[in-house]
Amino acid sequence: MTRADFETDAAASVDESAPDSRRRSPLALILLALVAVVAVGIIAFSVGRLSTLGDPTPTATSAEAGFARDMQVHHDQGVELSMIVRDLTDDEAVRLLAYDIATTQGGQSGRMSGWLDIWGLDAYSPEPSMTWMMQPTLEGSGHNHGSGEEAHQPGDPMPGLATPEQIAELQSLTGVAAERMFLELMIAHHLGAIDMANAVLDRSTNETVRTFAEGVVAAQESEIDLMNDMLAERPAA
Repeated sequence: MTRADFETDAAASVDESAPDSRRRSPLALILLALVAVVAVGIIAFSVGRLSTLGDPTPTATSAEAGFARDMQVHHDQGVELSMIVRDLTDDEAVRLLAYDIATTQGGQSGRMSGWLDIWGLDAYSPEPSMTWMMQPTLEGSGHNHGSGEEAHQPGDPMPGLATPEQIAELQSLTGVAAERMFLELMIAHHLGAIDMANAVLDRSTNETVRTFAEGVVAAQESEIDLMNDMLAERPAA
């Protein structure tokens, strides 16, 4: 199913005579969020391409390389969760959100893989995951600079990642129960990505990486607001 199919089906499912209906508000907000995400992505890509000529090439253990590797893993799970919930619900708002997350994060994962190729670096890190987040910041402060980073140690799970047990539980649900769990997991997932993006902003002067990370923060904060609203409309049974 294409994105156009999702949007067409979503539009057909809305009752135009009921502007306060349960589905219309989330769909309208999602479509606005998609426009914002696309705009941020275009700006990030354009600015990043123009800035690469003046940036030194990151090393294998740099914050930039660590961020690119770990955020790929993080984004790939976002795609996985989105594809799971698509098959567990008929709710068009959730399915459209899941489709957007899957396509956006899948594309961004590929972009970060391309960075590593351009930099001549291996796809796999010579260090445990999250090690780059322990590096000193640009301000010269200790490795535990910034909110949320205190809990992270090299080799620990990336912030916001769903556990195998949580994924198995999501796969066992359907309908509103699946929608709620997906939204809860994805809110935590987005908060973790924002944590990682802020960490690389604290440690990198690379304009390509910085522009990308700033776009991640802006887009995912917007989606968190949307998902909190969607969650509030789906009270627990």
